[in-house]
Amino acid sequence: MRTPDPDPDEGDASSLPVDPLRGAPGGGAANPAWLSDVELTEARRRLPMLYVEAVPVRTDGLGAVTQVGILLRATPVGEMTRTIVSGRVRYGETIRDALFRHVENDLGPMAFPLLPASPTPFTVAEYFPIPGVSAFHDDRQHAVSLAFVVPVTGTCEPRQDALEVTWLDPAEAASDALAAEMEGGRGTLIRLALASVGALR
Repeated sequence: MRTPDPDPDEGDASSLPVDPLRGAPGGGAANPAWLSDVELTEARRRLPMLYVEAVPVRTDGLGAVTQVGILLRATPVGEMTRTIVSGRVRYGETIRDALFRHVENDLGPMAFPLLPASPTPFTVAEYFPIPGVSAFHDDRQHAVSLAFVVPVTGTCEPRQDALEVTWLDPAEAASDALAAEMEGGRGTLIRLALASVGALR
């Protein structure tokens, strides 16, 4: 199972505008932090990669979680799998900005996530390429992921490789049936998220 992290602009550097933080598209001399696909693959073999993951939720007027958003994705080999919002943190990017970017990438610009000024993860998930080292697995890399519960208040229209978002009540989201469909052990992450907000019965 893989940690989903495709940013629409990370795969095709030629379509990127020049960014004052990242420099020129494609990782040229003006942008030593930008990695090509080959460099990224090599880095993944040598270094832990930093990710953020977001469990999108809807809440009632008292702030209690009423629904959990689960994404349906197609893998590069055509398999359908369930997952959550996830992606890498860019060089020079704050955790809050990374969270906002990935929520917008996966759920659309009208999702309106409620992010505090200083987001605090409910857990740190470690993904290893060797199954069984932890509850989480990514066959490409060792990834360290800061995981957050993110309330959304707007309309979610999945974009990029997210085909749809399914809203489930907390009991359904924590079920064994859903966990079996989640990639990389993310069923465990969903349960930890619900427990952190008092929504796991």
